[in-house]
Amino acid sequence: MNSKFDDLKISVQEIIDLIAAKQDREANNKLLEVNETLDEMLDHAEEDEELREISRYQVLLNQLHVKINGEEAVDGE
Repeated sequence: MNSKFDDLKISVQEIIDLIAAKQDREANNKLLEVNETLDEMLDHAEEDEELREISRYQVLLNQLHVKINGEEAVDGE
């Protein structure tokens, strides 16, 4: 389980770095890619701890989406 979340952590850091470099389009593309990965993980999650960790990443990705797009994120995006 940890390796999946380690990969997510690296990908989220890449998004943050792209935002800092003002490369919003690339950051948004990476965010969408990570969001798809997270959705797949959610589909296959079996343990409560996995679900909690996935939920934390969903909140973080939602906040990054708002930061990139400058608007309130809508559930499901």
